[in-house]
Amino acid sequence: MIFYIVFSGILFALSILLTGVVLRWLRHRAILDAPNARSNHDTPTPRGGGIAVAATIAIAWIALQWLRPDLSVGLDPAMMLGALGLCLLSWLDDLRPLGAGLRLPAHLVACAIGVWALPDNGLVFQGLLPAWADAILVVLIWAGFLNFYNFMDGIDGITGVETIGVAGGMVLIASVVSMDPASESLPMAAPLAIAVVAAGFLVWNWPPAKLFMGDVGSVPLGYCLGWFLLFLAVKGYWAAAVILPAYYLADAGLTLVIRAARGEKVWLAHKEHFYQQAVASRMNSGLSRRHAHCRISAVIACLNAVLVACAFLSLSHAIEALVVSVAAVGGVLWWMKR
Repeated sequence: MIFYIVFSGILFALSILLTGVVLRWLRHRAILDAPNARSNHDTPTPRGGGIAVAATIAIAWIALQWLRPDLSVGLDPAMMLGALGLCLLSWLDDLRPLGAGLRLPAHLVACAIGVWALPDNGLVFQGLLPAWADAILVVLIWAGFLNFYNFMDGIDGITGVETIGVAGGMVLIASVVSMDPASESLPMAAPLAIAVVAAGFLVWNWPPAKLFMGDVGSVPLGYCLGWFLLFLAVKGYWAAAVILPAYYLADAGLTLVIRAARGEKVWLAHKEHFYQQAVASRMNSGLSRRHAHCRISAVIACLNAVLVACAFLSLSHAIEALVVSVAAVGGVLWWMKR
């Protein structure tokens, strides 16, 4: 326990420090996200804070493998290689937008590499599908998830609170499971690092954000969180793996389906996510941009706390936990559309 406390404290401070350094560098290089018709900000803001997030997580994971290899569950070299590749590609995309014809194949390759490295033959669907079908479907789901994570990074604070919720929930699940000596170890220190680093980044990204994460942060984060969620599913904790990211899955997934039904190009940027509509309606009601972002991100943080509790409940009552999660997410989406 002392190790986790010290580890978290050092990481939190390092995340704040490195993000501040990256912020100054981005300003010096004038790497800015200029407002446009689809933006949720009104002043040019440095983009690329994910460099600090990725660097701090990498430092944490390397330190874990060096100092406490016994706590490095889930840190597979193939996954880390895939995350590094996506980080580099996404940074290039931040500097000069790359076409979907380059990005999507790269995402699929990185996910295929990761699926190959999953434990227990990577059977996420617990043997319900042939191994080849399981692998193909999981690659597609994982690639979709990391793109959802990128799509949803649209207002101040949202990715920070979502990352803390998902990664923090995995830490809780792992800690509870570890109380049973007969259970297999689940990743705990590695997702803890993600949650703590996200909290450090949130200090700079909470409304009004001083910098944005950019694709260089959101894409690798979606990839790494997807890996650990799949790890949970492979080990049999499939309900928790679905519940923890349920808000992002619902908002991004439903928006994608609605836009596809209209015949729109779903890969293009837009302002039709539920959280974006919620911000717009609150601003139309008289709230400032800052307060609208604060309110929506805070509501998502509260929803994530409920989902973490449901993930814990799923360890003993999976169906009931899923029902409560659907109701909670549905209620928040309804509130956002008001």
